Amino acid sequence: MSLPQIQKAWRATAKGEPSKVLRLDDNVPVPKLNRGEVLIKVQAAALNPVAYKVIMKLIPNFILKKPYIPEHDLAGIVVDANDTEFQDGDEVFGFIPVSAAVKERKGALAQYASISASHIVRRPVNVTPTQAAGIPLAAMTAYQALFDVAHLKPEQHVFINGGSTAVGGFAIQIAKSIGCKVVASASGKNESYVRSLGADEFVDYTTGPLHATLAANPPSQKYHVFLETVGLLETSLYTSSEAYLAPGGIFVSTGPQPKGFDIAGLSRLAWKIFLQPRWLGGTKRTWKLIQVDNKHEDLVKVAEQVADGKIKPLVDSVYNFDDALKAYERIMTGRATGKVVVKVDLETE
Repeated sequence: MSLPQIQKAWRATAKGEPSKVLRLDDNVPVPKLNRGEVLIKVQAAALNPVAYKVIMKLIPNFILKKPYIPEHDLAGIVVDANDTEFQDGDEVFGFIPVSAAVKERKGALAQYASISASHIVRRPVNVTPTQAAGIPLAAMTAYQALFDVAHLKPEQHVFINGGSTAVGGFAIQIAKSIGCKVVASASGKNESYVRSLGADEFVDYTTGPLHATLAANPPSQKYHVFLETVGLLETSLYTSSEAYLAPGGIFVSTGPQPKGFDIAGLSRLAWKIFLQPRWLGGTKRTWKLIQVDNKHEDLVKVAEQVADGKIKPLVDSVYNFDDALKAYERIMTGRATGKVVVKVDLETE
């Protein structure tokens, strides 16, 4: 098959909000491949908070040169296997790591994308490309938070703050797949959605401060793992956790996501978590940060659980390629339940 030299791609031309800095360019070179990379004809790409909250809005130009193609998650067809384990025509999914995106200015929001063969796997036949596109980054974050960081064991008790987020939704399913009891929080309107993912119990965080609600109604058996997926800068859930997190239990966070660069808020967070000694009121529980690692063996395990039906895709909404700015408007509301997906190839499912 003869491949084009030029493609359409969304590119960020400056630092700022997606609506102000993203442009659809129909004269972007199709990427050349390095050793170990494959070329994918992108069928669908999914949006991620890190892409617009951190990479697009905060990273300065001297670190990330403009323009660049944004986003990480993708599903598509291999069109140049480049002497890797894959073959042309393989249908795959995976994600481009943040490090590669920043260093090489490449992303998923384009008709063609280059990606390391170790960062993709063959797509299970029981999910469509638009469903698969939203799985890799969020599901691997949840998987590694529970197993690599928290060392979750079968039949333990888990609390997931943000059960309606993509990471939270995948975490519910993964924890349930090994027989854990899962309690999850979200706003009351999302209770049925969170329970449909497998949560045994639900807590509505809008009825009052969540840390106070949990401390006032501690579980009969305290949680072994507390997974915070909302990206809160406020520390009360951690500093109050002795009331509901078992001794030896682990508080895992996906990391604070302040609106803008909140130096005061980040300083308070650092003091409460890293600096305040226990004899000065420090929390007698372990706080850990999950930073997803694009490990091939974990992506394989996630794909196996998808194929087995243990992990179901979480799609909030799907937008056409030309309407990517509307997709960003949706994810930026903070009300998406699951992934916001952009259908790059309009003929794909």
